[in-house]
Amino acid sequence: MISPLERLVGLGLVREPPDHTEFAGLVRSGRARLSDAVNTPLALESRFDLAYNASHALCLAALRRLGYRSSQRYLVFQTIPHTLHLGPEVWRVLAKCHGIRNSGEYEGLLNIDERLVQSLIGAANQVLRALEELVAP
Repeated sequence: MISPLERLVGLGLVREPPDHTEFAGLVRSGRARLSDAVNTPLALESRFDLAYNASHALCLAALRRLGYRSSQRYLVFQTIPHTLHLGPEVWRVLAKCHGIRNSGEYEGLLNIDERLVQSLIGAANQVLRALEELVAP
């Protein structure tokens, strides 16, 4: 049986051998950004950017760990049921925030509030915990 990730090869995923240095760098970047995202003196928009980019780096690390790379940014979030075994309560938050991020980046419409940023930080923390459990010695 073909894996769900393998079915996406050519439709946004490409096979690429895992690289430990890249993986470690993505996890390090994700942790640092997630740590900064909870810094409440920062502007809410900055905290959103930090949490969003942390979650993207961590989800990409999970994908790269399995030997895939995404040519479409949103796929790293949609594949977490297969890379980290996380459910819709996590990936839906990340997918929603991806859409909000795109509206902010391309249309100047960043419609966020503290509750959304907290949900994003929570989802990113779940991604980090799942990733740490997979690579624990």
